[in-house]
Amino acid sequence: MQDEVILLTNPIHDDGMRILDGLGEIVVAPDTRPDTLRDLAQGATGIIVRAQLPDDIVTHAPRLRGMVRHGVGLDFIPVASATEHGVPVANLPGSNTASVAEFVFASLLNLRRPAASFDALLRSEGWDVSRATASGTAEIGTTTLGIVGVGSIGRHVARIAGAGFGMRVLGSSRRKGRMPEGVEETDLDQLFVEADAVLLSCALTDETRGMVDARRLGLMKPGAVLINVSRGPVVDTLALCAALREGRLAGAALDVHETHPLPEDAEVLSVPNLQLSPHVAAITSTSMRAMSVGAAEEMRRILTGQDPEHFVNPEIRGL
Repeated sequence: MQDEVILLTNPIHDDGMRILDGLGEIVVAPDTRPDTLRDLAQGATGIIVRAQLPDDIVTHAPRLRGMVRHGVGLDFIPVASATEHGVPVANLPGSNTASVAEFVFASLLNLRRPAASFDALLRSEGWDVSRATASGTAEIGTTTLGIVGVGSIGRHVARIAGAGFGMRVLGSSRRKGRMPEGVEETDLDQLFVEADAVLLSCALTDETRGMVDARRLGLMKPGAVLINVSRGPVVDTLALCAALREGRLAGAALDVHETHPLPEDAEVLSVPNLQLSPHVAAITSTSMRAMSVGAAEEMRRILTGQDPEHFVNPEIRGL
């Protein structure tokens, strides 16, 4: 067992580390540059993934016996290459659903009822100035939320939106005819037309890359807002910036971006009515522990010859 070498692209929660302790040597990458990960992967028998892996990582890891996503999205892992080389891949569906859903509503409420702005204005400009801005805000109850990508996160958001706020909920997803109760299945373009707020919680695929372009943004109501917790390339960022600068949208919140980390000269940093965050929707102390423990347990299963519980590419059994 001590011959096992487990590469962590980033640190994980201590409870996850304790699970890995008896499995073998644990190596934490000092940075996530592609060449660094390629070099460290040469001796790795397992990789726990919190950052983008190079597409050719498997060819640089001759001893590799498994990769586990510390989270849900699989775009960080070259699954097709792993499958071709017979390397198991696992992820953790549902491990960060609650944290992302809560972040969605924190963002939506910040865009509609910006409590922090009231506080800042009260302190800097006084009672009357702060209070006067309240009449320009809007409630979210009775408005329409459009969800693009009604998976575990989209479903959780839909339940909160409907039962908690009394919102009408529209949904569009790759799988037709599978909307949960309370979600109206809607054509994608029509969703952008009708929604007062659009949530992007879809996977990044060839079909969704650039999906929210100038044309679709042009379908949205002038008072509508957009929230992206999926992946940055789903949105044409320049088109979104233009829509916000020209006042064609009321606001937007981006937790994900085309480049991570954001460059210091990124245009989004100077755009009005745009809430930015550094890909933190899924990160809380609660979710980090759950993801770390889940990833460590899946890695232990793989390295001890068992199938992972959430086997992404089980077809390798026949290879």
